[in-house]
Amino acid sequence: MSEQTQEPGGAAPRRVVVAGAGMAGVQTAAALRERGFAGEVTLIGAEPHQPYDRPPLSKAVLLGTAESSAFDLDFEELGVELRLGCEVTGLRPGDHELDTEAGPVPYDVLVIATGAEPLRLPGADGVPGVHLLRTLDDAERLRPVLAARHDIVVVGAGWIGAEFATAAREADCRVTVVEAEERPLVGVLPAEVAAPMTAWYAEAGVTLRTHARVARVEPGAVLLDDGTRLPAGAVVVGIGARPATAWLAGSGIALGTHGEVVADAHLATSLPDVYAVGDCASFPSARYGERLLVHHWDNALQGPRTVAANIVGEGREAREVYDPVPYFWSEQFGRFVQYAGHHADADRTVWRGDPADPAWSVCWLRGGRLVALLAVGRPRDLAQGRRLIESGAALDPERVADPARPLKSATA
Repeated sequence: MSEQTQEPGGAAPRRVVVAGAGMAGVQTAAALRERGFAGEVTLIGAEPHQPYDRPPLSKAVLLGTAESSAFDLDFEELGVELRLGCEVTGLRPGDHELDTEAGPVPYDVLVIATGAEPLRLPGADGVPGVHLLRTLDDAERLRPVLAARHDIVVVGAGWIGAEFATAAREADCRVTVVEAEERPLVGVLPAEVAAPMTAWYAEAGVTLRTHARVARVEPGAVLLDDGTRLPAGAVVVGIGARPATAWLAGSGIALGTHGEVVADAHLATSLPDVYAVGDCASFPSARYGERLLVHHWDNALQGPRTVAANIVGEGREAREVYDPVPYFWSEQFGRFVQYAGHHADADRTVWRGDPADPAWSVCWLRGGRLVALLAVGRPRDLAQGRRLIESGAALDPERVADPARPLKSATA
């Protein structure tokens, strides 16, 4: 990766432009001010709304218990210029300019925080009654659907599909979730860990159809490839997301296999004076020995602090390294699910409690050290486990397996 161009002792950047007004972009702007950056900060967002937090969209905003989830920040007081309803369209690093629908925007330092965009169901674009759930407008369009108690088909049994199904059942809708794979969360959790979660759907009154591929969506129905016709007053698509980086084509910036911006350990990109943070960027993790692409809220909260520190401290020999313990949570079917770490190269799985019970945890160890943890209704396990992952402490697996013991007492 290229180093930033600021030389030691050189002038500080005068203008930072942040492309993207979601959590990562907003937190970058706020962190710059917290770090004492006195230059211009411009925050550019594609949506016309005041910048808002996304997690409440699948719950409070969707069910109408909250009108919005706007960030509680006074951008004028922070001295942050907002340019909303303005989509970025390109980047010309040689000119140090960002292209937008409203014209070019010059920058001294650019932060790419354009997040991710939902994958669309092939052949469903333009069909009445087909919805995504990514933006405030999406949630507002779905509110009356839930209020009318329609039959709803959810395509995809991932995190967002389960969260939406939960909200729809709370609104007394009849819900069917169709999943092309053999179980929920394929590619996210091992089969033995996801298996107990499969039962949650039936307990909540949700019909889960696995090995079910959508052949066609038409107004009022979803047709599966086995000939089944599912009535659908609405169809909600939750089949994943990809980094929103198509606008970077031709810029020369290095992109990864998933289309994400390839950042270094300092969240700097391959282009001088350009950083990337949040869902649109991957970073190398020394902790896990591989490059991580994390599409979760906590990554968009933590990464901006590193970006701001490195922008403000440009020219110094020591720069801040970004190597977090990834973390996310999900509220679904009356359960609070939390995950910390990265379990891909674990060599041992240890259960804490019975997955048939309301509360249980799974710990993944590598070489006797905790690398990841999934906690269902056990927030204390999660909090203690996250600290154990960070410290790299050796653990006694037998103590780990005793759910009556605090996890922190399992150190060897």
